[in-house]
Amino acid sequence: MNALADDPMAWRPVKAPTLAMLEVMAEAAYARLPKRFRDLCGNLVVQVTDFPTDEVLEEMEAETPFDLLGLFQGVGLAQGYESAPFAMPNMIWLYRRPILDYWAEHDETLGKIVTHVLIHEIGHHFGLSDDDMERLEDEAG
Repeated sequence: MNALADDPMAWRPVKAPTLAMLEVMAEAAYARLPKRFRDLCGNLVVQVTDFPTDEVLEEMEAETPFDLLGLFQGVGLAQGYESAPFAMPNMIWLYRRPILDYWAEHDETLGKIVTHVLIHEIGHHFGLSDDDMERLEDEAG
């Protein structure tokens, strides 16, 4: 049995994951991806922050700061990243508060949600289809 389900008082010391904790979760999710896939990602940088910037929200036409769980920023392989001169490293942003809000509203584990968002955003880097991303999620467990 689950102590949190059996004893409501067991929740008293439990806190929402910090930015650092979510970053560790994202790193673990990334490490579970197939090696051949990670090798193709190159110098991809993953950052975790509470919310997207106002500029990102405006650019993505988001109605609220909770509308975006993650974002790929950069030049994807499908757009010729390898040939872009002096390109900044590609970045994936994971937004902690919207991810936690989504977690509270759905019947999925936080780890599964973080993995899903990470793979979805990496998928933008490669121009992958939803089916391709679903296969990667299956491989990542």
